[in-house]
Amino acid sequence: MDNGACSYRRFLDGDESAFDEIMKELFDGLVFFINGYVHDLHAAEDLAIDVFSDLVVHKSRYNFKVTLKTYLFMLGRSRALNYRKHQRVLSFTELSEAENALCEERTLEETVLVDERRRAVNAALAKLPDPMRVAVHLIYFEELSYAEAAKVMKKTRKQVDNLLYRAKKELRTLLGEDGEQI
Repeated sequence: MDNGACSYRRFLDGDESAFDEIMKELFDGLVFFINGYVHDLHAAEDLAIDVFSDLVVHKSRYNFKVTLKTYLFMLGRSRALNYRKHQRVLSFTELSEAENALCEERTLEETVLVDERRRAVNAALAKLPDPMRVAVHLIYFEELSYAEAAKVMKKTRKQVDNLLYRAKKELRTLLGEDGEQI
């Protein structure tokens, strides 16, 4: 799928099942992205639903100049920042643990090492300033291009490149060269 644009065109032409395809493909990633701003999974889900509702209610706002995924992430970022602006107390939550399906195939020792490494990476990512953390998330977890991430973050491509460079440098310092905490 081309990040939902074809499905959205089908939805605009009256195919209701196309919107379900868009939701299946992009909803979880959008929730995870918004959660990085609001640090509340339930609020992130609500905001993501609002973003998709906006897509349905205001069909003419999306102009196909950027990918649908980029457009939704731009809306999600905006909603998340508005939510944070109106919140007085923020609560922080840990990133979710890895899926359990692979754990059955690993030995206990491998499982412990992987979990420790994941916790170390999540802790290191949490220590990064918001712009660096968001850039890392968009590029490496959501697999957006630098240009798309720049549009979502309202920065230039070069600024995103610089944020990623500094984030990687900071992560190397926090984790050490081989990925272990020092």
